[in-house]
Amino acid sequence: MALLLDLISQYGLLFLFVCILVEQAGAPIPAYPALLVTGALAERGEFHIGALLATAVLACLIADSGWYAAGRRFGGRVLRSLCRISLSPDGCVRQTESIFTRWGAPSLMLAKFVPGFASVATAMAGSTRVSRSSFLFFDAIGATLWAGLALLLGWIFSPAIEEVLSILEQLGKWGLLLIAIALGLFVASKWWNRYRFRMQLRMDRISVQSLAELLDQADTRPLILDVRSPQAQKEGRIPHAITLNSDDWPPELDAPENDALVVVYCACPNEASAVLVAKKLLARGFRRVRPLDGGIDAWRDAGFEIVRDDPSAR
Repeated sequence: MALLLDLISQYGLLFLFVCILVEQAGAPIPAYPALLVTGALAERGEFHIGALLATAVLACLIADSGWYAAGRRFGGRVLRSLCRISLSPDGCVRQTESIFTRWGAPSLMLAKFVPGFASVATAMAGSTRVSRSSFLFFDAIGATLWAGLALLLGWIFSPAIEEVLSILEQLGKWGLLLIAIALGLFVASKWWNRYRFRMQLRMDRISVQSLAELLDQADTRPLILDVRSPQAQKEGRIPHAITLNSDDWPPELDAPENDALVVVYCACPNEASAVLVAKKLLARGFRRVRPLDGGIDAWRDAGFEIVRDDPSAR
């Protein structure tokens, strides 16, 4: 434990830089403790608070610029890849698209304070072609607020933090073990929440091939519901699909027919948004509701038609 504290004292700026860069790159390793500790050490004169803040902001900008570039090059696919590797629930694509569509680039100023939003928001800034200057401006403000608050808290509560560090130092290797256990519990809790969420998503799906066959037969054509964000819907939709963008349900969903088949699709890992809407439809009285397996990506990859006309046209 003493060795760890010596490393922080000796290589504090580099240690802080690596911690934040790794976290902002997407690893489930919290960087806030490092900010708090170095902020406390700055209060007793071991570091310059300005140097710590500049280091933290630089690490954020480097990691965020990588996600911005990936979003600019690969578009919406990088958003879904982010949610697949994340330990946060998979609804993040639709949630982030909705927030970013409403607030635009200024949402980056508060993105790091919203769990599961930061990396996806920076990638979305690239996919929606936000100018690089606007991205860097708002992202720098957000990084400064996020890191500055942690350093300030570390500075204010320096005596309490130093007392905790002193206890851990006295514990020696057991103190280091406690830190490792705490980190393991943090990652395990994230994994458990994701596991529980995925269990909630279990229900029968319909394949894109089966849906295409049904669309070719007018008498068996299902009701198709697009539950992606308005931004994503601009990229095109499955023929005959209607949209659901808020809690105001379309008229077609007010009076279900007993045998009406409803196919719900999104662009989320594990069809998360589609499943959640499908379960709401079942609660409203629909008996045959199926999320589209693979969502619109699977439909597009199979070479089926994508339309960009009026979403209400059926």
